[in-house]
Amino acid sequence: MSGEEEENAAELKIGEEFLKAKCLMNCEVALILEHKYEQIQQMSDDPTNHVSQVFEKSLQYVKRFSRYKNPDAVRQVREILSRYQLAEFELCVLGNLCPETVEEAIAMVPSIKTKGRAHDDDAIERMLNDLSLIKKFE
Repeated sequence: MSGEEEENAAELKIGEEFLKAKCLMNCEVALILEHKYEQIQQMSDDPTNHVSQVFEKSLQYVKRFSRYKNPDAVRQVREILSRYQLAEFELCVLGNLCPETVEEAIAMVPSIKTKGRAHDDDAIERMLNDLSLIKKFE
């Protein structure tokens, strides 16, 4: 058996590369792909020129599963979640899945309650309330 520690997302043991990586929520990917799609359409002289099927399917997927559609709301979600010193992985899971209760949030991202972190139930509740306000007024 090697000396490497086993990965466990529940304890935020996800590998050094992944901890340092910039993760994007589905709504952020949707904005990027929509912008790219518009660029492709504007630059194309041929109106029958289409983007690849993979690009189209990817855009459809992220649009379907994006909880936030408005670019301002997307920016606000990242800003709010960033205030809670979450890992990128945690931020994106919470932003994509939008749990409604503290119990759901902990079930989806158990690492937010791990020892030594400042996320008590009240802090998680405030975070979820902030997110629900954005969704309500979007």
